[in-house]
Amino acid sequence: MPSPSSRERWLLPLGLFILSVIWGYSWVLSKQALTHAPPFAFAAERSLGGALALFLALKLMGRPLKLIAPAATLAIGFFQITCFMALSTWALVEGGPGKTAVLIFTMPIWVLLLAWPILGERIRGTQWLAAASTLTGLLLIIEPWNMHTSLLSKFLGVMAALSWAIGTVLVKRLRAKQQVDLLSMTTWQMLFGAVPLVVIAVVIPERATDWSAAYIGILAFMSVISTALCWWLWITLLDRVPAWEASLSVLGTPVVAIVSSRLMMGEEFKLSEMMGILLIGAGLALLSLIGWAASRRGAK
Repeated sequence: MPSPSSRERWLLPLGLFILSVIWGYSWVLSKQALTHAPPFAFAAERSLGGALALFLALKLMGRPLKLIAPAATLAIGFFQITCFMALSTWALVEGGPGKTAVLIFTMPIWVLLLAWPILGERIRGTQWLAAASTLTGLLLIIEPWNMHTSLLSKFLGVMAALSWAIGTVLVKRLRAKQQVDLLSMTTWQMLFGAVPLVVIAVVIPERATDWSAAYIGILAFMSVISTALCWWLWITLLDRVPAWEASLSVLGTPVVAIVSSRLMMGEEFKLSEMMGILLIGAGLALLSLIGWAASRRGAK
């Protein structure tokens, strides 16, 4: 894993902030998109559009189109795109955008459990305090003790989180073994993941997509920005820091999602949600401080 320079250490938080804001608001847009399209069709159209946008970017930038490590890339695409997109979109049908996003962002817990034995990544010192703060905040927002919400939505959200975590660990393991162009890998994994989604959308009976101007606008944003650009940004950031750190860092996403959902739908914030948001913010600030201190030590 490359050692981040001092400049990169400042760019990483900025990239994670952009990622969290776009992905967070995307959950609200996805919920709106599902009024125009059925879940599996939307997941397929979004992923296929993202793959096409990435191939166009490769062509325009003159980057290599050659597929490196096809088996590993196929596995990453299956877990990180096919399983994650299908399960998360289905969960969104069963639950609200804010709560669904929070459930799916149990992903850092699974990464923490997988990264230690598979990647040898360990949390040390004050990093434990940042991890405890962010994960406690997540727990307060999820409210696992509240069983009144849809159990199916919770199950689908957790399975989507596990799929994303497996894909995250597979990306790190591939990069540890060989050099690959990150944009090219993102493009191929997106295509490999989109193909099964298209098959699922064709095979499973669903209502027809309403190709209105509103849906086309949402789909364009979700395909090009939220899917193509943000997945490339995610994999690039993942290449710069340990998997557990990157996973905890994107916990700003469910905060944006739940705040956007509450504001747009006129719902009141719960005390547990407010406390959870504050704890996640404190944990992310501590992670940034730890990274800044590490870059200062490295510069000496």
